[in-house]
Amino acid sequence: MAQTDIATDETNRLIASNKVEGTTVYNAQREKLGSIYNFMVEKRSGKVEYAVLQFGGLFGLGSDYYPLPWDVLTYDTDQGGYVVNLDKSVLEQAPRYAGDSEPAFDRNYGREVYGHYGVDYPY
Repeated sequence: MAQTDIATDETNRLIASNKVEGTTVYNAQREKLGSIYNFMVEKRSGKVEYAVLQFGGLFGLGSDYYPLPWDVLTYDTDQGGYVVNLDKSVLEQAPRYAGDSEPAFDRNYGREVYGHYGVDYPY
């Protein structure tokens, strides 16, 4: 397969990683919470464990990064972005990190993140 043949756009059920990064995230009240900075994939299973939400700051400077369990996000075609059922006050209390202090993303951290959102940590 030639490099130019690699799918970089959406299909009926799939989306390329470069299209996910930068996608806006809204809450249920249609307020913009931030955007997807990247996502973390479990190496062995290939499943997305977290979507990392970039929130706060100005033009990306001084932003914090909030790992969200992938399963709390729902893609809304009408809004052209992901929706998470929480408000900013819950997000502001969530586990987060600054751009220069990425966490270990180990099982203890995973349980902390998933627990904050009331989701069982499956790994």
